[in-house]
Amino acid sequence: MRKILSFTLFFIFATTISNAQFYKSIPPSPAFTDSLHKIISSFKNNFRSIQGNIISAQADVYTYEANTAVPGAEKAVLFRFHSIEDTTASWQATMYSGESYNEAARIYKNIFGLVNKTHLIIDNTAMGFSSQMEEPTESLRFTASTLKAISTNAAYTHFIAEVEMINSYTGWQVHLNLHNKKADTDKY
Repeated sequence: MRKILSFTLFFIFATTISNAQFYKSIPPSPAFTDSLHKIISSFKNNFRSIQGNIISAQADVYTYEANTAVPGAEKAVLFRFHSIEDTTASWQATMYSGESYNEAARIYKNIFGLVNKTHLIIDNTAMGFSSQMEEPTESLRFTASTLKAISTNAAYTHFIAEVEMINSYTGWQVHLNLHNKKADTDKY
C-alpha cells in the first residue's frame, strides 16, 4: 500500500511539473505574432504605414492613432518626434489601465513573456528578442524591462521592445513600446 501511495504522489508531482514546463514553452498566439510582425515591419518606414489620424500636436512631438495594435491593447498610438536631433517615431500600446496592482503585474509579466518568445521573419531575416525581466514591485512607481531585438538586419540594430508598468495618481498602467534606442553602450 505504501508503494502505491508513494508512486501516486510521485506521479502527481511529476505531472504538475511537466505541465508547468509545457505551458511555459507555449509560443505566442498567431494573432499576437502577426500584429507584432506588421508593427515591427512598419518600423523601417518610421511607422508611416500604420499611422492614423493625429491626436495631438505639441512643440516637439505629434501623437497619432496607430492603425495596428496587438491583441488585448486598450489603445495604440504613435509618437512622431520632430526636433533637430530626433525625427524618429515610436509605437506604444496601453495594455492595462486600472486600480489593481496584481492585474497590472500579471499583464506586465504576460506581455514580457509573449514578446520574449516571439520569433519573426522580417525581410527574409530571423528576428527574436532577448532580455531578463525586471520584476515588478508594488512599492516602485515605475518598472521596465527592455528586450533587445536579435537580428542580422542592420535596420534593427538598435531596435527594442520595452514593457513598462507605471503607478500614477490615477492607478496602474502597463505599456508595450517599440522603437529604436541608440545608446552609448548596447547593454540590454
